[in-house]
Amino acid sequence: MTSVKRWLLPDGVEDILPSEAHKLESLRRELLDLFESWGYELVIPPLIEFLDSLLVGASEGLDLHTFKVTDQVSGKMMGIRADLTLQAARIDAHSLNREGEVRLCYADNVLHTRPRGIMTSRVPIRLGAELYGHASTAADVELICLMAQTLRSAGIPGVQIVLGHVGIFKALVSEARLNAEAESQLFEAVQRKAYDEIDLLLDNKVQDSALKQQFKELIRLSGDESVLARAQEAFAAASAAVTAELNELSDIVRGVKRRLGELDLHFDLCELRGYEYHTGIVFAAYTNEYGRAVAKGGRYDQLGRAFGRARPASGFDTDLKVLAQLSERAFTRPRGILAPDSDEPSLTLKVSDLRSQGEKVVTLLGTEDVANVDVSTMHCDRRLIKRGAAWMVE
Repeated sequence: MTSVKRWLLPDGVEDILPSEAHKLESLRRELLDLFESWGYELVIPPLIEFLDSLLVGASEGLDLHTFKVTDQVSGKMMGIRADLTLQAARIDAHSLNREGEVRLCYADNVLHTRPRGIMTSRVPIRLGAELYGHASTAADVELICLMAQTLRSAGIPGVQIVLGHVGIFKALVSEARLNAEAESQLFEAVQRKAYDEIDLLLDNKVQDSALKQQFKELIRLSGDESVLARAQEAFAAASAAVTAELNELSDIVRGVKRRLGELDLHFDLCELRGYEYHTGIVFAAYTNEYGRAVAKGGRYDQLGRAFGRARPASGFDTDLKVLAQLSERAFTRPRGILAPDSDEPSLTLKVSDLRSQGEKVVTLLGTEDVANVDVSTMHCDRRLIKRGAAWMVE
């Protein structure tokens, strides 16, 4: 690469310049303060760790998005994290090892081998919250409400929350006694919403006609809140396992509505995102301004087992860069005070005093008089001028 081209960055990797950095950092601080006000403790996991820890129970997609390197000390394979959920689960299960409820949050960079979508960053800043040790729907309600409040605080307009439940599909698969190959084929077709292909698979693989009809109903249950009533009707004669999962979803909806009031809720009962590790409710937030989920989460009760302790768990995360991009809030950078370059003790004391009060004071290096400078070029709106023996802000 010639010296002329050394400023180039890889596709999907970008600098964050001052104005955007101020917006991102302002959002990060506000949202972490929001999490703390709900009782979530900040953790900062390492950027890199052994690969087998980073990919426990992970999807093939996460494996493909993880950079792998060889540790020069141990000779083992290491990975640069592409997600923070597994690291938080490891911290809860092993590093903290507390009993009872544990609430953790994080806000840090991850790295992807390739972009997740068109125009997405390969170095997103993942911000999220995880709740461990509580198995009831109250934990899921709390996380959905916190996700909604996060997006509201960030100034994201027109948010729609979509709810699903992987437990219903898993219960039907278990009752149909599908082998691993048939389950994989059905899962892949459902992901593509290939209804004709799904119907053909079910006709060939599921003998019980009632069970087959329940599968076909499930994959078509998506839309507004009327979906929940349709689902109750469709599964009125279903097994106790299926109805229990559906009743759990209904309980969560009631809990969310009690806490948030009117909310733009939608349902997709065959949303199987994170099928490899999600065990119950899955939820995501969308806005018309963005073609992908702006935040997403769900329940994953068994993820900590690989770290020595399976714990009930539910959580969500989002990309801070996307929030900053979509936010309708104004993040005005504070203007400062322009001060002359001098070792005069009274000036040094005045500058120190102003900074201790939270003011931004910028020193005009060199001998130029601050009175002759356009302060706006230095991101200032005031000057420090000596009047008699005293330094005055003007």
